[in-house]
Amino acid sequence: MGTVEDGRILVAEAMRLNPDVVVTDISMPGLNGMDAARQIRKNDERVKIVFLTMHSEVSYAAGAFDAGASGFVLKHSAAQELITAIREAMQGRTYVTPMIAGELIGSYKNGNLRTARSSAALSPRQREVLQLLAEGKSTKEIGAVLNISTRTAEFHKYRMMEQLKIKTSAELVQYAVKHGLVST
Repeated sequence: MGTVEDGRILVAEAMRLNPDVVVTDISMPGLNGMDAARQIRKNDERVKIVFLTMHSEVSYAAGAFDAGASGFVLKHSAAQELITAIREAMQGRTYVTPMIAGELIGSYKNGNLRTARSSAALSPRQREVLQLLAEGKSTKEIGAVLNISTRTAEFHKYRMMEQLKIKTSAELVQYAVKHGLVST
């Protein structure tokens, strides 16, 4: 068992501790929970991931499941639901908090989740750069954190702006907040 406050450390600890279940949040510094979940699942597909979050919007739940989640629980209803979600995940089933389950299923049926998934068009490295930009880091600082050159960080930034048809860094940060890559 372990506790972390940073998405990058979460990935490292999951590799080190080899857990059956990881409980994480969406909003984490360094690397958001969805991208951390993707990396954890890439390293070990058998790990079950349960999101415990304050984000009640259906787009966040859809993003979590796209990232490989087995469960999605809201913090304000956590006590019993979290235990249930973990048990369901360990049985190979999926758990969604009843507070959003109907809306989530309806959105899938109606195909209303396209905007929620638009950040999935970005590469994992682009999402990392975007999160760090939105956290206020300069491209030089991003290069140091990700162990890449400043020029490479700038390339990722401008490539994302081009892909997303965004003209300014401020719009890029707004995009990151809107898509749950960072919390406000």
